[in-house]
Amino acid sequence: MKIDKVINNNLVRSFKDNKEVLVMGKGLGFQKQKNDNIDEKLIERIYVIDEGEKNSNYLEMLLSNIPYSYIQTTNEIVRFAMNSLDKKLDDTIWLALTDHIFHAIDRAKKGKKIRNALLWEINRFYNHEYLIAKEALNIIEKRHGIRLSDSDAGFIALHLVNAQMDDTVKLQETIEFVKRQKKILDIVKYHYGIELNESSIHYDRFYTHIKYFVRRISKGEKVTKEDLGFLDVIKTKYPEEYKCAQRIEEYVNKELDSQLSEDEIIYLTIHIRRVIEESM
Repeated sequence: MKIDKVINNNLVRSFKDNKEVLVMGKGLGFQKQKNDNIDEKLIERIYVIDEGEKNSNYLEMLLSNIPYSYIQTTNEIVRFAMNSLDKKLDDTIWLALTDHIFHAIDRAKKGKKIRNALLWEINRFYNHEYLIAKEALNIIEKRHGIRLSDSDAGFIALHLVNAQMDDTVKLQETIEFVKRQKKILDIVKYHYGIELNESSIHYDRFYTHIKYFVRRISKGEKVTKEDLGFLDVIKTKYPEEYKCAQRIEEYVNKELDSQLSEDEIIYLTIHIRRVIEESM
């Protein structure tokens, strides 16, 4: 690859496979100029700029204002996360997380505190990602000498969740998913007037179902229709659970203007029955 533009000592613009890229590495742009070869041994990260993304001038300006140490911090966190999750994360996390860490540290240095109203739900719904985010706080403290809050760990966890989705989802959408998941759990708890047994296997299965249910419904997808010949049996045998599932259907209809199929309501009824059995 050849340098198209030197942005700073650690960041250059280039082209790879006919796509515009930002190439990062300590000293990569030092005393370099356009058309010089890029020293591949110094490359730490290549960021491909999607056609539908913000223009490259914006990204160049953003990255040129962030010290390279923050980029290295993000690289370490992302490497740790991919090893822990045993999966590749979408490249979008790299820029979003670098920007978040930079501004989070800046806020912390100025004594400004932020509150993550969904921290409890993030910990419960995405515990693995939250534990990784807690380790990210250790990495940040080691590299920058400042301890970020648990609220920041929650936001970092959401970035990790976002980067695992198989399509482009904005962080705000992920936050909305979590809010809807919480609302559905609240509907079940308030319907029965009890706290759910969060240590049970059926609770784990229920909220896993809810996670994918919310995402699917939010995207307008329908449950795969299967042979549920026992629909009437379920409605008759578990009328209270079916009624609770209908309340969830009412919420989905109001919140997302989406009508659940009878199959989906029955799936919810079965999950509700199982989790309630272990909570009463």
